[in-house]
Amino acid sequence: MKVRLTVGALALVIALASGVASAAARASHPHPRRPPVHYYLALGDSLSVGYQPNHAGVGVETNQGYANDLYTTIRHKVKDLRLVKLGCPGETTTSMLTGKGNAASARHYHCDRRGGSQLRAAEAFLRAHRARGEVALVTLDIGANDVDGCAADASQGIAAVEGCVSKGITSIETNTPKILAGLRRAAGPGTTLAAMNLYDPVLADELSTDSSQQQLGALSVSLVKSINTAIAKADRAHGFRTADVAAAFSTYNMTPESTAGTPLAATGMSSVPTDVADICGLTWMCAPPPVGPNIHANATGYRLIAGAFRAVLPKRL
Repeated sequence: MKVRLTVGALALVIALASGVASAAARASHPHPRRPPVHYYLALGDSLSVGYQPNHAGVGVETNQGYANDLYTTIRHKVKDLRLVKLGCPGETTTSMLTGKGNAASARHYHCDRRGGSQLRAAEAFLRAHRARGEVALVTLDIGANDVDGCAADASQGIAAVEGCVSKGITSIETNTPKILAGLRRAAGPGTTLAAMNLYDPVLADELSTDSSQQQLGALSVSLVKSINTAIAKADRAHGFRTADVAAAFSTYNMTPESTAGTPLAATGMSSVPTDVADICGLTWMCAPPPVGPNIHANATGYRLIAGAFRAVLPKRL
């Protein structure tokens, strides 16, 4: 018995055969999957968002902060790496932990406090991206604002400053381990965690003509060393690498260096300690009003902070 196919039926057979062939081809040669997205999560206070004063002395967030600089140096090593900033100017260890005590900055700047605090927002982000290495890097700077206002107590005497700093160190010692532990728990496998210690903006007071300010500038080094000891201890206990920003800014180096040919020559001093020269060159502390004095790093200082972080990262980053 002969089977006769009409033109329409023949076309249908050919179409079905082509569909089967195409499906087989797709199965044997699937479309390439898009490479996975990876993240660098920057957390902390104003330094983490590149805060700098503008020409009028108003603080603004910039793309010249250490997080931006560090991102630029590592993005070629991690495919499809994206920078996410959750930091908040004015943040203390207390406000990062609880979301309380920094309301003015949170209203003025782009502070992410979903869940009630920066820590909660960071933990939520990390839990949402827990695949191995999906968050390649987390960096943190926190603690400076716990003691930032202490220099204002200098008019009441050095003892008042020391008492204020002691209270700030207690906050750092109490809160920082909780912050680090929360981030450690939320982070997925393969995430590198790094935090920085602090440079010392109060060193610029050694250039003051006021003897009490000079005394405060000289005393500040030992106080910052105590703060950085507390930070390093917390970092070690919770698996964070410590970027030695204090060393990068020569914070403990009191070797005299000549001011000849530098802006510091205008002070009338023939030489100043290296740590004082560096704090003037790497921050806005010695800039004339209205821009300075301002504790934040300038673009050069931020690049140096990024370098301190880069020095402690694994080779894959």
